[in-house]
Amino acid sequence: MPTWNSRGLRGSTLEDLLNRTNEKYAHNGLALIQKIPTPITPINIDKETRHITLAYFEQKSTVDYIGAVQGIPVCFDAKECNTDTFPLANVHPHQVAFMEQFEKQEGIAFLLISFTHREEFYYLRFSDLEKFWNRALDGGRKSFRYEELNPAYFLPKVSGVLIPYLQVLQKDLEDRD
Repeated sequence: MPTWNSRGLRGSTLEDLLNRTNEKYAHNGLALIQKIPTPITPINIDKETRHITLAYFEQKSTVDYIGAVQGIPVCFDAKECNTDTFPLANVHPHQVAFMEQFEKQEGIAFLLISFTHREEFYYLRFSDLEKFWNRALDGGRKSFRYEELNPAYFLPKVSGVLIPYLQVLQKDLEDRD
């Protein structure tokens, strides 16, 4: 059975916090954001517990979450980082391609990064991800540093909201105008 820090459950705390945040946003009529399950095909199922013990992914996933905020299409992926350097290997080319296409359809795409060692959350706009991604493709750094991030896109601490990303999404929208 996987433990809390095994590969299979990595990010589940962040996911739980986001799911609870999204439930609160939906309850308050602010947003409707759904977790997108990764399609799998079970190979082995434990007959006693009915738990899947071996499976394979049917297809590559796109992003973790998709939905709408006050009529605006939104998609994002949640990532964790326990250092001040975020490896771009944590983001897959098909995810970048999906987010790029989503933005071309006038949606908002971003990464929500939990810097666990700092207990901080960061909203990485797709345009910034694309800049870092292209830098890596051009032979530059295959990561970005905490110091390279725009301080205005760190999520504020808000009472009653676990991961208050809507405030920073609003800033993203204002900065696009």
